[in-house]
Amino acid sequence: MSQRNSNGQGTIYRRKDGRWEGQIYLPTVGGIRKRFSFYGSTRTDVHAQLVAHQAKVQQGRLLPDRSWALADYLDYWLANVVRINRRPKTYESYEAAVRLYLKPNLGRTSLQRLTVAQLQTYLNQVLARGGSIRTVHLIRMVLSAALTRAMREQLIDRNVARLVELPAWRRKDFTPWTAGQIQTFLSAAESDPLYLAFLLVALYGLRRGEVLGLRWADVDFVAMQLHIRQQVQAIKGGVLIGDVKTEAGRRVLPLLPAAAESLNIQARQHSAGPATDLIFTTRTGSPINPHNFLRSFNRIRLACGLPHSTLHHL
Repeated sequence: MSQRNSNGQGTIYRRKDGRWEGQIYLPTVGGIRKRFSFYGSTRTDVHAQLVAHQAKVQQGRLLPDRSWALADYLDYWLANVVRINRRPKTYESYEAAVRLYLKPNLGRTSLQRLTVAQLQTYLNQVLARGGSIRTVHLIRMVLSAALTRAMREQLIDRNVARLVELPAWRRKDFTPWTAGQIQTFLSAAESDPLYLAFLLVALYGLRRGEVLGLRWADVDFVAMQLHIRQQVQAIKGGVLIGDVKTEAGRRVLPLLPAAAESLNIQARQHSAGPATDLIFTTRTGSPINPHNFLRSFNRIRLACGLPHSTLHHL
């Protein structure tokens, strides 16, 4: 028993198992027409599905060419969107969240069928197993970015990651060092090859990548200015030199007397070379890995008996 509707409205018929099936050809996001099938317990149910999908097409919301498993779409998104358009460090962070959390637990779920309840349940489980609030916020952020892209590609109608609720996250409170403690640290670091880098961090609050990315060309002794333009980042297999993360990160700072004096001393010791030479390098002239810079900081801090502090909080 079947019924073919007129004017390309599709075909609805009853299957041998008693269920109803509807078939219709519709345009897809890939620019082709494809046959789609819909199922229901009654003819009315199937007809409603056909009408709903026709309405989507009339509104310009074309159907996907294929059914994506979430894991497959995340792999596609990482390779074709994130790797090309984001910084390597950002790619590493997103890839880790996908590999460690999203694919093992939600990867087999259909991209089109992922629900708010399903995602909410999973994130609640991460918290219940001892995962941090920051971790679940990262998972949601990465998934939300992928689903936003899927919406732009007209593969899904909504971003379920935006609809889940998570506990608020805020940075941990910290007690900054006193001026006396900072002086103790700098005095202990005075004989260290990276003393000037520590001094600049203390004076300006620079991030470790920013201070390690400074070049002699960024120091203007005439105008007494220090230009923050690039950074050094640790990535798998080494380090990467690139622009600071945001336009707001590009800034011009006054060259304070203490900084100018120390930079002048180091400049006189600096061997002749290109004007863009990094101020801080290894013995072989390579950029310093930010992780090694942090290790030096902690070694000196512990030797002084100073309390824990992040380098940026110095």
